[in-house]
Amino acid sequence: MTLAAVVFDLDYTLAVPEQSRQSLLDEATDAAGVRDIDREEYLDAHGDDLASETRAPIFEALLDDGDPEAVTRAYRHAIEDALVAVPGADDLLRDLRRQYRLGLLTDGPVRAQRGKLARLGWEDYFDSVVITGSLPAGKPDARAFDAIISDLGIAPEATVFVGDHPDADIRGAKQAGMVAVQVLGNQYDRAPEADAYVDRDDLTAQLQQFLCHQTRLS
Repeated sequence: MTLAAVVFDLDYTLAVPEQSRQSLLDEATDAAGVRDIDREEYLDAHGDDLASETRAPIFEALLDDGDPEAVTRAYRHAIEDALVAVPGADDLLRDLRRQYRLGLLTDGPVRAQRGKLARLGWEDYFDSVVITGSLPAGKPDARAFDAIISDLGIAPEATVFVGDHPDADIRGAKQAGMVAVQVLGNQYDRAPEADAYVDRDDLTAQLQQFLCHQTRLS
């Protein structure tokens, strides 16, 4: 089947923060005047509360005192200020829109992920944006992938999913019947289920090469 859509993950696929997440979290807790929060502690609480508008429920669960809304705002602003697109991402998205339907499927609170898109100037780049904070489950749950597939109106087997996480992105996409391309940075090992691998620092050239090859095969 001819490929008709490309769906991207956002964090560590199309954009990365220039500081570590722990340092950004430390910056936010310092600004809000609350206790230090370890990144792993934050991730555990985040996993328990994926469906949310903001990170406030996460920080509320972690803090015995202090204002969770203040930490939420500080953390969101810290991340947005540190966020940069991977090399060539803007041109890649503009080029792909000429040939494919484009989607974004990203885990996280709705306001935080929308803020990142605004910071990057990508609010109008995608035909569909699904943020799992608005859903009952995040990736790799089938409901997350079904939501973006349904919204794009493209069959899963005609859709390429591009993401970095072996489980949330690659296994989730394959279970949904999509073609899966893993973006390799310095965080995760290769997922054996992936149909292809691309280096994040050379995302544009390598992904375009893969898509052209698939087009020739169809």
